[in-house]
Amino acid sequence: MTKFEELNISPATLKSLKRMGFEEATPIQAETIPLGLANKDLIGQAQTGTGKTTAFGVPMIDTIDYTKDIIQGIVIAPTRELAIQVSEELYKIGYGKRARVLSIYGGQDINRQIRALKRPPHIIVGTPGRLLDHINRNTLKLDNVRTVILDEADEMLNMGFIEDIEAILAKIPEDHQTLLFSATMPAPIQRMAERFMKDPQIVRVKTKEVTVSLIEQYYIELQEKGKFDVLTRLLDIQSPELAIIFGRTKRRVDELSEALNLRGYNAEGIHGDLSQAKRLSVLRKFKEGSIDVLVATDVAARGLDISGVTHVYNFDIPQDPESYVHRIGRTGRAGKAGVAMTFITPREKSYLHVVEKTTRKKMERMEPPTLDEALEGQQKAAMEKIIQTIDGNNLSYYKQAADELLEEHDASTVVAAVLKMLTKEPDTTPVKLTEEKPLPVKRDRKFDDRKRGYDSNNRKRTPMKSRQGHSHGGKRPNNSQYKSKSNSYK
Repeated sequence: MTKFEELNISPATLKSLKRMGFEEATPIQAETIPLGLANKDLIGQAQTGTGKTTAFGVPMIDTIDYTKDIIQGIVIAPTRELAIQVSEELYKIGYGKRARVLSIYGGQDINRQIRALKRPPHIIVGTPGRLLDHINRNTLKLDNVRTVILDEADEMLNMGFIEDIEAILAKIPEDHQTLLFSATMPAPIQRMAERFMKDPQIVRVKTKEVTVSLIEQYYIELQEKGKFDVLTRLLDIQSPELAIIFGRTKRRVDELSEALNLRGYNAEGIHGDLSQAKRLSVLRKFKEGSIDVLVATDVAARGLDISGVTHVYNFDIPQDPESYVHRIGRTGRAGKAGVAMTFITPREKSYLHVVEKTTRKKMERMEPPTLDEALEGQQKAAMEKIIQTIDGNNLSYYKQAADELLEEHDASTVVAAVLKMLTKEPDTTPVKLTEEKPLPVKRDRKFDDRKRGYDSNNRKRTPMKSRQGHSHGGKRPNNSQYKSKSNSYK
């Protein structure tokens, strides 16, 4: 592993990194920081959770002239949550240099932002829409920007921000450095890179490095109507310290969080329709541990960096493997183990195979737990509480009462009663969830092409001839010799 001291970082920034508890650079940091300090344009292809903010934050902080009260760096992020998170991280990295960082995003009072911009910060972090709004109002001038960061570029593309980003980049002087980070590189992102970047260096962190071996990955195959009971049994058995449950839609998130609370779990949901104040409140409570379960959509949770998440539950399997990698990347961080559980319906098994192919790791099949197993899990949790209390060795005040109890009842009965009091018995309160349709079957395009009579280069194949010499237009004749072969495709 590379030490930060080996990367030619300024003493003030090194001090800030040490204050943050950082000693060794992640792979993307080790490759990106020297290129950034050398003023190179670069494309970093990496998932969330690989240390991207520090990878672009260190060179940005180290190349800014802090004697000038002008905006010299700008970070464009897809969501308000990510903008806030990035600005907080940059403030910590720039602590030793007294860097002024301002985040601006929709949902926040724009007049307050305008007042904050009157004493220009050194770095702006913002969402595309609000940045463009300030540019059009002439309250944000980018004439002195030297470094531009595009964070989660593929997500900004998915959210329809590509034109806004191009409009912002057009307002920045040509002589600037651009660092673009994206989990994937679709064609529109490539075209934007070609248009706005100068001979960019490419740094890739492979998927297999992101889906770290510390994350145990399981899947459970079950019908849609059985998902919620299985989820609550898993929560009872596994007793996660902090858990995130991912749902496919906003409605799903609302219904899941309400149903979980109905059954006695401390859960709240987060999605794009919530007010900014509510979203920040939920995240704060989750980080502080005052709620145990966060239910989220992909977009709402994208880029969240929350330490201590032990379990991720994919209540709905995502449509694309990149989203799966982002989801499970919420756990297994900072050298700690994590668990990712994915629910699939029988019709969605093809998506499971695509995810496994992308991550190059097979998920282990798990049978749905029973009600008895859930009760046993809660009993174990209660026993652990008792053992921890015994180890605490502060029981002298309770000894006399204990002795009186044991005079009237045998020890086994007393302990059983304590276990019953402490055990959260599985709740079977009926809940109502709107059924989500399974994802459409993911077809094998090569197989479909073969059936239609196309070769691997998408050229129409010459009709096949049967052994009798008759053309059958690419279809196999109906005889037993070919039936066994065709079955191998199924």
